[in-house]
Amino acid sequence: MKIAQVAPLYESVPPKTYGGTERIASYLTEELVDQGHDVTLFASGDSVTAARLVPCCPQALRFDKQCIDSLAHHMVMLERVFREANHFDVMHFHCDYLHFPCSRCHKTPNVTTLHGRLDLPDLVPLYREFPEMPVVSISNDQRSPLPGLNWQGTVYHGLPRNLYSFHGGPGQYLAFLGRICPEKGVDRAIEIAKESGLELRIAAKVDRVNKEYFKNAIQPLLADPLIQFVGEINEQDKNTFLGGALALLAPVRWPEPFGLVLIEAMAAGTPIIAFEEGSIPELVENGRSGFVVKTTKQAVAAVQSIGRIRREECRRIFEERFTASRMAQDYMRIYEGLIRAQSDPEAPALRRPVAV
Repeated sequence: MKIAQVAPLYESVPPKTYGGTERIASYLTEELVDQGHDVTLFASGDSVTAARLVPCCPQALRFDKQCIDSLAHHMVMLERVFREANHFDVMHFHCDYLHFPCSRCHKTPNVTTLHGRLDLPDLVPLYREFPEMPVVSISNDQRSPLPGLNWQGTVYHGLPRNLYSFHGGPGQYLAFLGRICPEKGVDRAIEIAKESGLELRIAAKVDRVNKEYFKNAIQPLLADPLIQFVGEINEQDKNTFLGGALALLAPVRWPEPFGLVLIEAMAAGTPIIAFEEGSIPELVENGRSGFVVKTTKQAVAAVQSIGRIRREECRRIFEERFTASRMAQDYMRIYEGLIRAQSDPEAPALRRPVAV
């Protein structure tokens, strides 16, 4: 099958450090190539892939100090994508809704994985205007704000089976990995660590928009000797960082659409303590791969009970549910369904009106 994968340009594919969407686009692209498909990746020029790469800007925009208007680069990318649209059997977009007007005017089947939160009022008029666009959710909970979209399925993220090595542990510290922002709850993680009397290592990215929050709300909390701020780490360092942890803390306070770090921890064999928000209960099997809690007090109790979680079981769940090969198979079923719907007049209509 000839497949176009269209990634955002903010990070390379795969990203050098932080970047969940681009990381998934990379894992999916490489797995599809390994399975024998003809894949073209539209991404930044510093991306690395076994697919055919169409560079749409010289480097990841986050690292381009001369980039002021990132939208301009994405518009150039879309022009290049649709210039080749007739060469593909299906086009898979990971860049939100930017392509919707163009996709409406082309016959090539397309699908969009929605990687972010959908509980934003601004999205209601958008999907009211484009109700026919085929979309994929990354968790069932993610659909809750907009259940009437043209959903083609839910596909959980997956990682290459051998990306992370199993660590038999147990580790010696608590880990937080992700972004510094209010919704990710690093302040809660610090509180849990202090109450538990355990070291917390924080490997996190600080975006420009969150620098004031970091300076005012988080930096003063880092003076405690139990708290170690590591900063942003790369893929290689993540394996050691997660594998050496007693548990991963995910004390989120927002409707988490997926949480890639959760399955990264499982792959390393590290149990998870996560708050019951968004997709968390779908991904973390309470009592098997970790504990799902509602309060900081419950999280502290979970730390004390973390030895009940078998690290071998965490790895087993990863291999059963969250590999890149399973993810690619799920997407292939969706691609095939879209192609059938396009070519078979008797198939259910692809472009059907929905209520938003």
